[in-house]
Amino acid sequence: MLVQLSIRDIVLIERLDLVFEAGLSVLTGETGAGKSILLDSLSLALGGRGDGSLVRHGEDKGQVTAVFDVSGGHAARALLKGNGVDDDGDLIFRRVQSADGRTRAYINDQPVSVQLMRQVGQLLVEIHGQHDDRALTDTDAHRMLLDAFAGLTDEVVTLGESYRRWREAERGFKTHKAKVEAAAREADYLRSSVEELETLSPQDGEEDDLAERRSRMQKSERIAGDISEASDFLNGNASPVPHIASLMRRLERKSHEAPGLLEETVQLLGSALDTLSAAQMEVEVALRRTEFDPRELERVEERLFALRAAGRKYAVAVADLPALAEKMVTDLADLDAGEERLGQLEAAVRETRAHYDHLALQLSDKRRHAASALGDAVMAELPALKLERACFMVEVSTDAEGASAEGIDTVEFHVQTNPGTRPGPIMKVASGGELSRFLLALKVALADRGSAPTLVFDEIDTGVGGAVADAIGQRLKRLSDRVQVLSVTHAPQVAARASTHFLISKGPAGDAGDKIATRVAVMEPEHRREEIARMLAGASVTEEARAAAAKLLAGET
Repeated sequence: MLVQLSIRDIVLIERLDLVFEAGLSVLTGETGAGKSILLDSLSLALGGRGDGSLVRHGEDKGQVTAVFDVSGGHAARALLKGNGVDDDGDLIFRRVQSADGRTRAYINDQPVSVQLMRQVGQLLVEIHGQHDDRALTDTDAHRMLLDAFAGLTDEVVTLGESYRRWREAERGFKTHKAKVEAAAREADYLRSSVEELETLSPQDGEEDDLAERRSRMQKSERIAGDISEASDFLNGNASPVPHIASLMRRLERKSHEAPGLLEETVQLLGSALDTLSAAQMEVEVALRRTEFDPRELERVEERLFALRAAGRKYAVAVADLPALAEKMVTDLADLDAGEERLGQLEAAVRETRAHYDHLALQLSDKRRHAASALGDAVMAELPALKLERACFMVEVSTDAEGASAEGIDTVEFHVQTNPGTRPGPIMKVASGGELSRFLLALKVALADRGSAPTLVFDEIDTGVGGAVADAIGQRLKRLSDRVQVLSVTHAPQVAARASTHFLISKGPAGDAGDKIATRVAVMEPEHRREEIARMLAGASVTEEARAAAAKLLAGET
C-alpha cells in the first residue's frame, strides 16, 4: 500500500509530507483548495505525463516521492527484478519535474524509464474518476477482471504456455517446410554439386600446401640447368681436372732437376685438384637434390587449378570448399529426409493445437459460468447506488480463429441504464456519474481480486444525493477492509466513513504574504465533526449541521 507521499514545489504545494494508513482515507476541502494537485502529483510519481507547468512558479524544478509497502511476492517486485532494479525493502518512486518540461524517474534511487515507472505503478495504484475509469475502457481489462473474479489466473497462465508451445511448433514446421521446398527447387543442382565436390574432395589447408610445393618445384626447375651445366663442366670432356693433373705430374718430375723452384707450384696445383674434386661431389649432390618428376609438378598444378576453379564456380574461397561441401551434403540429407521430418513437425503442430483448443474451450466454459455470477454480484450492488433500473451484463463471445495466449474469448461489460433501452458497451451507454458507480459496484464485487493494492477514487460521488452518497461511503468502507482506499470527496456521508481524514486548504506560503500554498492536515476526531458539518451546511455552519455531522460520524443515517 501507499505509506508516504512527499511533494516539493508542485503547482501550489511548496512542501508537503503525507503519511497514509491502511483502510479508507478521505481528502476533503473547498473547491480549488488543491485536491486535484495531490492526485496529479501522485500520478506524476507513478509515471504519469509530465509537464513543466506543474513546477511551482519561480522554481526550477519540482519533485514527488511515493513510498510503498509491498509484499515480497507482489508482481511489481518481479517486474523490477526483471529490469535489474533493486527491490529490497519499501519501493520508493521519485519523479523530478523540471520547469523546461524534462523529467527524471527513479525507483529505489536507480534511474529508470518513465515507461517502466508507469508499468510498475499500474500494479500498485489504480486512480479512478468520472473521466478516468481505466478498468472499464478496454475489453482486455474486462477479461482480466472476469478471470480474477473467477480465480482463473493460473489457468490463463497454463493456457499461455500451451499457446506458446503451439506457436513454436508451428514456426518450426513453417521454417522446415520452406527449407525443404527451397531445397527441392534446387535438387538437381544440389546433387550434381555434391557429386562434384565429393569427387574433388577438397581438404583443409590443401591450397596452401599445393601452392608451396608448386613454388618449390618451379624454383628447382629454374636452377637445375645451371647446376647441370656446372656438373658438365667439372665432369665432362671439357673438365680441367685431367689437364691440371697431367700438368702437376710433369712438374713433379721436373722438380728434381731444379730443387726449390717448382715445389710450391706443385703443392698449389694439388690443392686446386682437391678443391675441384670436392666441387665435383657437391655439384652432384645439388643436382640430385633438384631432381623432381615433371609429371608431379603437372599433377600439383592441375589439382591447384581444379580447386581454384571450383572456388570461382561456387563463389567461395578455396579454403571454404570443405565447409561448403559439408553444408551441401547436409542440405541434401535434409531434402532426402525432409518429407519424413515435415510429417513429424506437422503432427506436433496438430498435437499442440489440439491441447491448446482443449484448454481454451475449458477456460471459455468457466468464463461463461463466471460471467453470470459476476453480473449477479454487480447487480446486487446497483439498487443502493440509485441504479436500481439498470442492468449489468458480462458478455463473453468466443472465436476459435482469434486464438491468443489469453484464450479464444472476448469479454465486454454491457449495461442497460433504463428499461426499454438497448444494452450496449458500458463506455458508450453509461454517463460519467453512472460509470463511477458501476465501477464501484464492480470493485466491491471483486473485493481484493483483480485490483491494485491501492485504489484512488476521485469525486465519484459527484452529483448524487444523500442516500446514494451514503451507499457509496458504505461500499468504499467495505472495499477498504481488503485494499487501501483513498477518496477525494465532497460528500459528508463518504467522509464520515473514513478511518483517516485529510483536510486540504490554501493559505499564505511561509512568510511571503503574496504567495499561496496548499496545505494538508490530518484531522483529529474532535475537528472532523466541524468539517463534515461544513460539508453539509456550506459556508455557514449551523448547530443542526453539527448535530447531523455527529450522527454521520456515529454511523447513524
